[in-house]
Amino acid sequence: MGILDTIMSSMGSGNASGEASPIQGILGSLLGGGQANQAGNQGMTGGAASLGGMGGLQGLISKFEGAGLGGIAQSWVGNGANQPVSPEQLHGVLGNDQVQAMSSQSGMAPQDFLSQLSQHLPNAVHAATPDGRLPDEGSVSV
Repeated sequence: MGILDTIMSSMGSGNASGEASPIQGILGSLLGGGQANQAGNQGMTGGAASLGGMGGLQGLISKFEGAGLGGIAQSWVGNGANQPVSPEQLHGVLGNDQVQAMSSQSGMAPQDFLSQLSQHLPNAVHAATPDGRLPDEGSVSV
């Protein structure tokens, strides 16, 4: 099962026609290094190719570590309880430019986007790391 499938199953199946919701597509891009653009974001204007520069799941965890929030991100990877992340913490990790790009692609206002992302990102990362560890670089499938 690829990351996009994992995300969709952890969040529900998307909309009534079975398409990925904008937040699901962005999560797939964040965790899959932009590879999910081909699998689940065809309907999004602009696609999610610009999100691939984050470095996928490992790059995202590194960004959290660089922002002093590595413990939160590691809780999502591990088998214990997922620690919450606030919209403000996400904004600090991702940076204003990335937040603006992702919120624009999702069709949501930045604060609404960050609120949704803060709710879904911990479970998506947890679902993408079922063995309690990050996958080997290059082995993430979407």
